[in-house]
Amino acid sequence: MRLVQVLIPRGSRESVLESLDRQAIDYAVFEEVGRGDFEAMVQFPVPPSGVETVMEELTNAGVRGDSYTIVLPTETVVSQRLSALKERFPGLRISREELHARAEDLAPANSTFFSFLILSTVIAATGLLLDSAATIIGAMVVAPLMGPAVSASVGAILADRRMATRGVVLQVTGLAAAIATAAVLGVILQQTILIPPGVDIQAIPQVAERTSPNVLSLFLALGSGIAGAISIMRGSGSTLVGVAIAVALVPPAATSGLGIAFGLPVVAVAGAVLVVVNLLAINLSALILFYLSGFKPLDADEREGVRASIASRIAVIGVAIAVLSLVLAGVTYASFQTASFEQQTQTELQRQFDEADIEGVELVSVTVDYRPVDYLLGNQPRVDVLVGIPRDLQAPPDLAQRFDDQLTEGLDRDVVVRVGFVEAQVSDDAATRASTGAFASTSRPHTSGNRTLTGTALVSSPGAWP
Repeated sequence: MRLVQVLIPRGSRESVLESLDRQAIDYAVFEEVGRGDFEAMVQFPVPPSGVETVMEELTNAGVRGDSYTIVLPTETVVSQRLSALKERFPGLRISREELHARAEDLAPANSTFFSFLILSTVIAATGLLLDSAATIIGAMVVAPLMGPAVSASVGAILADRRMATRGVVLQVTGLAAAIATAAVLGVILQQTILIPPGVDIQAIPQVAERTSPNVLSLFLALGSGIAGAISIMRGSGSTLVGVAIAVALVPPAATSGLGIAFGLPVVAVAGAVLVVVNLLAINLSALILFYLSGFKPLDADEREGVRASIASRIAVIGVAIAVLSLVLAGVTYASFQTASFEQQTQTELQRQFDEADIEGVELVSVTVDYRPVDYLLGNQPRVDVLVGIPRDLQAPPDLAQRFDDQLTEGLDRDVVVRVGFVEAQVSDDAATRASTGAFASTSRPHTSGNRTLTGTALVSSPGAWP
């Protein structure tokens, strides 16, 4: 429930009270002596979803837009008319006045916003380099991105251009600052002993996750925007929703900055594209939900203009998302193709070994080095095959080329195959074992405890078992 307190302008007392009586609302009236242009203050309880409707009726009864109005949450209201009010105003949607106030509260001062965002980016970039999901999630708690995202949509819906402009500017400049912060941090860290020389950040799983964005990323952003709008309208869970919004924006921004610092344009561009797509999706989903919820400006003369403005804004954002989604669709298709190729390669090689059925020979492992970026750039997949053979069996010297030919014919794709061998000896009680590692250019025995390791030469080609 909400407790509404309104100052009644002089000459409007009778019409305001009659309006409340028509709406079957219990109220209390107090004489106003503090300001000469008001003659009384009336207060009354009403469900959250009814505040906007009741205030519109009071506006028609003479309450001006510049009147002093307070809306307070209440824990308990005892009234004989309360049940009828709840039936008349079901739901939990708040009024536009309350929505506007909450949106203003969520958008912090500029100094606070940029301080927390920069700190969040530093923590997120550290988590990316450490491959620590917990650290990245911790950074999201600090990021203050929910306020600008919500206030931009609320300002557009309620015709508050100042709020809408500030929300958009904070989002754009904030994320640009996040990318720059991560870039500077990456450059600094490379000059220290905290990062090993020659480290490949593309091989870090948390970074790789942000450099291969696909269409599924849109669901995170759209869901975060909808959740943000609902949390504001219902007044619950805004902190947790803010984490979800930050997850869609800060880690990709930090990834883009690290790509700049390490001289990897593919990483920088992929992270930036993901940031822009998620930002647009969050704003689009929040804007649509606020609009469908029935929020509109208090001034009736502005409603038609706002409706046209919202329609054009939704269209522009939708087109931008559609264009950028072509990139996501390309990455999604490339990811599907690389995953399919890996599965087909493993299946094909296993089939060849099963058909050969040579005693003592087994396929130990198949590793495919083929990323979506390789598919998009036309790079050849690299297939590493590890074969287990008895010590007394001579491996064919052209095995890699045979694998290469059969995979190229079977999968219709040029590949590079490397084959390594593992020699194994197993005692009768299986308690003592000796094995060898492959992918070595020379072979020599190594002794460690009761194990004897013998490496065989690597066979490679530009790869199949007979």
